[in-house]
Amino acid sequence: MGGLSSTRVLVATLLLACPSLAGGQPSSPARWIASWGSAQMIPAAENALPPARSRDLTLRQVVRLSAAGKRLRVRFSNVFGTAPLLISRAHVARPAGGPRLAAGSGRMLAFGGQTAVTIAAGAEVYSDPVSIALEPGADLAISLHLPSVPSVQTGHPGSRATSYLIAGDSVAVDDPSGAEASARWWVLADVEVEAPAGAAAVVAIGDSITDGYGVAPDTHARWTDTFAARLRADPDTRAIGVVNAGIGGNRVLLDGLGPNLLARFDRDVVARSGVRWAIMLEGVNDIGVLTRDGLVDAAAHKALVTRITQGYAELAARAHAHGIKLIAGTIMPFGGNDYYNPGAATEADRQAINRFIRTSGTFDAVIDFDRIMRDPVRPDRLAPAFDSGDHLHPSMAGYKAMGDAVPLAMFTDGVGAKRSAERGPLHSREAALGRQSVTYDTGAAERVQVARVE
Repeated sequence: MGGLSSTRVLVATLLLACPSLAGGQPSSPARWIASWGSAQMIPAAENALPPARSRDLTLRQVVRLSAAGKRLRVRFSNVFGTAPLLISRAHVARPAGGPRLAAGSGRMLAFGGQTAVTIAAGAEVYSDPVSIALEPGADLAISLHLPSVPSVQTGHPGSRATSYLIAGDSVAVDDPSGAEASARWWVLADVEVEAPAGAAAVVAIGDSITDGYGVAPDTHARWTDTFAARLRADPDTRAIGVVNAGIGGNRVLLDGLGPNLLARFDRDVVARSGVRWAIMLEGVNDIGVLTRDGLVDAAAHKALVTRITQGYAELAARAHAHGIKLIAGTIMPFGGNDYYNPGAATEADRQAINRFIRTSGTFDAVIDFDRIMRDPVRPDRLAPAFDSGDHLHPSMAGYKAMGDAVPLAMFTDGVGAKRSAERGPLHSREAALGRQSVTYDTGAAERVQVARVE
């Protein structure tokens, strides 16, 4: 009888601790969406933390959020580390210019109620949620103290934002002395906000064009920055978070400066909280590298196109398996670029891949960046006004044109659809599976062209 009595006590205790086991209503879990994030990689030597900062270091990194929230949590990453990473203290606050913090705005972060956390090699961890009200587009300073810097680091060198390296534990110091500026991020994977019902996130995943090659630090002039600002300005879409998961030099099929798109898609898109859409713009580096060091035969060109389009189909299948709509951007021209030295064969590859993007029905929608950015006189080249000068990367005007060209109507599904009918049809996955492709054109009226694929 003693054993039976103990069992009854245990069951009663469980029911009190978890009312849903007794038929009660479980409490609704918090809904989190990514409001900022970056793609993780192993920094090259010139982008790693300097040896002089290898111990007792505070990293203060400033990020611009997209969606608002009254509570947030930060995800820290040691995904490429080969040894455990100790964060002894972490802190968030509103920045006040340079390395300074707005007085009284700071909050210490905890990890399972503890001040410190050790992140296993290959792992990532969330902080506990912390209350700090932030409006859409607010900047956030994240400070963390590393007693020892790992030899193999995880980070993102293309931050286009200024971070600060400070000696000692200065995570909560409003105006630290001796701060060293660096335009890189380390250890940070994303910032999530607690969101209202219906809120969601979109991830832009791609190469240096998405990462923002040529954009000066702290100017927020990447095409995704323009896109995010437009979302924030519209009441129907201001609850949408935007993550830039671009990596310079990235390829669909093979590793470059970072892991290839097929290898990183699940981590950078699928695993992020609240993602409902992904915008993919990638493939130009695969095409360019094929003939960078010399000509190849027609069979190699055909094989490349086949492998890239197969890769696209695989990514679409992965996205759809998790309820994420995959929007593809057509590959922009790069004729005249002296790094890749493209010729007629590479241009034919680009046209074949773009034809697949536009007409295969693989994607939930297509943004025709090629049509928007090309020179109408020489369509194998960027338009002069949109060309940074290297005939591959956009100018600041080009990045703005890209961000302005993304139709907001694609993102009103379930977020704020009351005006979507006025803006044109929202292409659904079900329509895509019915062999219907929607191509969004540029223009102030956000014109929509519908092309059926037989």
